[in-house]
Amino acid sequence: MRKLITLGICAGLSFIVLASCARKQAARTPSEVSRARWTVGVTLLRKGDPFYHQLEAAMREEAARSGVRLLVQSAEMDLPTQTHQVENFITQKVDAIVVCPVDSKSIAGAIVKANKARIPVFTADIAAQGGDVVCHIASDNVAGGRVAGEYMAKLLGGKGKVVIVNHPIVASVQDRVKGFKEAIAKTEIEIVDDQPCEGLRDKAMAVMENLLRKHKDLDGVFAINDSTALGCLAALRAAGRKDIVIVGYDGDPEARREILAGSQLKADAVQYPREIGKETVRAIVRYFNGEKLPKVLPVKVGAIDQASLRAEMKSGTGTGP
Repeated sequence: MRKLITLGICAGLSFIVLASCARKQAARTPSEVSRARWTVGVTLLRKGDPFYHQLEAAMREEAARSGVRLLVQSAEMDLPTQTHQVENFITQKVDAIVVCPVDSKSIAGAIVKANKARIPVFTADIAAQGGDVVCHIASDNVAGGRVAGEYMAKLLGGKGKVVIVNHPIVASVQDRVKGFKEAIAKTEIEIVDDQPCEGLRDKAMAVMENLLRKHKDLDGVFAINDSTALGCLAALRAAGRKDIVIVGYDGDPEARREILAGSQLKADAVQYPREIGKETVRAIVRYFNGEKLPKVLPVKVGAIDQASLRAEMKSGTGTGP
């Protein structure tokens, strides 16, 4: 009899425990059930840059919804730092790695190490030139370069002399310059110089100062990002050269203010970093769910000038997703 009573009590307790577990499982939200399914290491080009600030924020938002744990680091435009970060992610045995390469060619060695460890690698914004990358998620930079070139042609009436202030070790910039040159080739505009500045404002300012000394009759500047554009603008202001126009790339807040104010920075080809960030995390989730991805996922580009920014302010709408 005692045995029967004990068995009955145990059965009752088991039922209560099972019922409680079932209630807890039913009460969980989908995000809680899927939380932290995968850990992904991310190495950004430069964390303080407004573009990467937006890209990272969107990645984190999408990751929180998708069961992805992000380990985000920044290479601060230093290749050895980025290589070390990738190696650390390999040691930590993350499920995937996202790289925004400092140097498109030289990062290949680190990517090959991840390949050997069988960790899938994705690139965002900037492509790698070497190693096996599952998918590259970025703006259509060739199209963005064409937009910039077409706007330059409009500003100059299809004639004049322009320079490119460049950062040629980065694949996305190579694409921007390619698109710009394609558009300019259809005009009578002459590209008289092409100088590197590493995409940094202070270096762009110094490069622009040298270009002004070398070319007295410039009409325009294509700056490959907004840090470059703002550095070039500072040099033009210091030299009192209000006759030279700049077309930039990215649509960062400070550049928008300069365009809106009617400075020599007249327009920007615009990227949407938040969309790149979201699509990168989505691509990783799709991959782990067994979906075959294309090698490249392009994100749209646009353009802004003073008129479009005034219209945006009037309507209260933004330009990016």
